Amino acid sequence: MAATLHMQLTSGQEVHGCQPGDPKGYFTGTATSQQSGALEVSLNLRCADGRYNGELVTPLGTFAVTGGRANSSHLHLLFTAGPDVGTLDATLSADTVRGGFAVSGDSGVIALRRVGETRPDGWDTPTLDLDAARWRQDLAFFAHEIVARHSNAFHSLPRHRFDSLVTELDRRLDSLKSDQVYAEMDHIANFIGDAHTFIAMPDDSPQFPFRVRRFGTEYRVIAVLRGSERILGARLLTLQDQPIAVVMHRLLALTPADEHLSLRQARAEGFLSMGMILHGLDLTSAREVVTLTLADDAGHHFSFEAHAVPMNVADASPWTHVFTSRPLYLQHPDQAFWHQYLPEARTVYCSFRGYDSLSTRAADLLALVERTRPDKLVIDMRQNGGGDYTLGLRYLVEPISRLSHLNRRGHLFVAIGTNTFSAGMANAAQFRTRTAAVLVGQMIGEKPNSFQEAREMRLPNSHLRVRYSTQYYHFVVQGPNAVRPDHAIAPTWADYRAGRDPVLEWILRSTNPSKMPGREKPPGDQKPPPNKRLKLTGAHQ
Repeated sequence: MAATLHMQLTSGQEVHGCQPGDPKGYFTGTATSQQSGALEVSLNLRCADGRYNGELVTPLGTFAVTGGRANSSHLHLLFTAGPDVGTLDATLSADTVRGGFAVSGDSGVIALRRVGETRPDGWDTPTLDLDAARWRQDLAFFAHEIVARHSNAFHSLPRHRFDSLVTELDRRLDSLKSDQVYAEMDHIANFIGDAHTFIAMPDDSPQFPFRVRRFGTEYRVIAVLRGSERILGARLLTLQDQPIAVVMHRLLALTPADEHLSLRQARAEGFLSMGMILHGLDLTSAREVVTLTLADDAGHHFSFEAHAVPMNVADASPWTHVFTSRPLYLQHPDQAFWHQYLPEARTVYCSFRGYDSLSTRAADLLALVERTRPDKLVIDMRQNGGGDYTLGLRYLVEPISRLSHLNRRGHLFVAIGTNTFSAGMANAAQFRTRTAAVLVGQMIGEKPNSFQEAREMRLPNSHLRVRYSTQYYHFVVQGPNAVRPDHAIAPTWADYRAGRDPVLEWILRSTNPSKMPGREKPPGDQKPPPNKRLKLTGAHQ
């Protein structure tokens, strides 16, 4: 659950402007937040065209400096994090910067010292173009720091096994390609076991123009980029002449070893289109090209050669999906939180994917509920990848628990799935313990009691981002270490291709509360975990 720094502008109007003699350079030091404690940070501050810019790098992420002003004794900077803006106000003395920063729901102090000249734009862009000597330095840094920074790097991986993996990789570095080095290091990170510990892929990593999802025992192409329409909807049989089951088994090496298999398989499905990973695991001879064998609906087999594009280009490109009409839960993919009233079903449906501006959006949802007085309320969390779980508790779970006409068996439903993650998992568990909600869908892939609360560090030469967990959290107090649905519904290929949503259809059909799936309500989470901002934007991204 990676902490996310949410900034807000506290001084009203944006300010900007700098002169050639104003402070700039590369600074390092410590920021101490009321929520996150002491954090090692760096500030790369540039003055270009009369305007401040640069990067504030923290274990919580990297934030862009977008403006500011300075005089002989004072520095005021603006920086962004997602849709939010924050401020840093500090006094200047020789090469030191001391002051405070403003954070949404938080504040803190910062102390920095100038240690060098401004780094050029893009200096910390991740790269795999290293020789063995520099990879060896990165490996040594990784092996030491992941142990020092992770809350318990050996909770499932014995120390002697970790040391032997590092030693063996160090021995082989002279003979490995860079993609192989990445894969081997990420394998060690995933051996630690929790879903928040891994090495992120560079944004420009090669991605093939297709997406694959498993339905039962079949792997189907569910979406493609332009030029690959021939394979849309086809069954994937082999990759580089290797059976897909063999390929998937190999890909599991880069998934968190101590999480539920469903989460590991979901991540491996995503890796089927990642050229760097396929090449790093020796599943392809090149990172930009792969040959697939597929079968169409008539059973005819055919080959297809796919060519990769940078991952950030693929993410920004229009995808063609196998369905012609999006089911409700896949509509408005760019919105973190949206809702609508379904009058024929007397149901308010809410897609809860993220936490941006949640207080305002949740208030709008509750106003719609008050205005329409629905018979059912559906909170769909199947695509919720995390955020600040305390916001979900404060603005959704607790207010909904006070809606007596809806907080009853058969009237309140929460849709969950494999990819309900991090803070999303926490809030789903809280809906179970604090309300009468019926959970519908698939078991959540992440274990609720596990190491979470992610931070990140950069390797010194490759600048790869390494994520690691810093605390253990306990969201289920008895029974299996899992958040299971009260009514399980596995997706089918026929439903997905037709654009149907069997989860929502089941909820809308349910009319008799006495026939709702029964469960013994577990005791509530009397001691809420202290983590505040729990988010993972995407595995290995």
